[in-house]
Amino acid sequence: MSKRLAVILADGFEEIEAVTVIDILRRAELEVIICGLKAGMATGAHDLKIAVDMKLDDLKTNLDGIVLPGGMPGATHLAASKKVKDIIVKMHSEGKIVAAICASPAVVLAPTGILSGRKATVYPGMEDGFGKDTIFSKDSVVVDGNIITSRAPGTALIFALAIVKKLKGAKEAEEIGRKTLVS
Repeated sequence: MSKRLAVILADGFEEIEAVTVIDILRRAELEVIICGLKAGMATGAHDLKIAVDMKLDDLKTNLDGIVLPGGMPGATHLAASKKVKDIIVKMHSEGKIVAAICASPAVVLAPTGILSGRKATVYPGMEDGFGKDTIFSKDSVVVDGNIITSRAPGTALIFALAIVKKLKGAKEAEEIGRKTLVS
């Protein structure tokens, strides 16, 4: 059975982070559900529109992970959603993948408390959004248990490959990396 992830989009999301992750996860033959805070279309920070598969409120399936793109004000909209907070806490408590990139580690994940005592990274200058007990790293991608964080649009591909590695193994991630000229 294929692993299933939800990529959650809010208006103002960073397009490179969303599209790159969706593409790489699908190349790995993972089932990707594009969820929006609202039905229909999600509009990125640079006006790219993506049709969502479903509204997050309608998601009734078991997931192996969630991915939260950054971008502003997308990350702020995600952070304001009680449903997003609830799913982050639930996924984390079940040991499932919680992946966030760019502003989302500080803006969306940190307020839920799941980064307490964990190592994480975030877009440069936003590390102040982490609590005092989050261990900040300047690495492009940080994997700490079931939490995967990354810094910016330019790190989206290696972020996506880290998710693939976690769910399907190093061999699969390396093969996709080779085919996309990453490694």
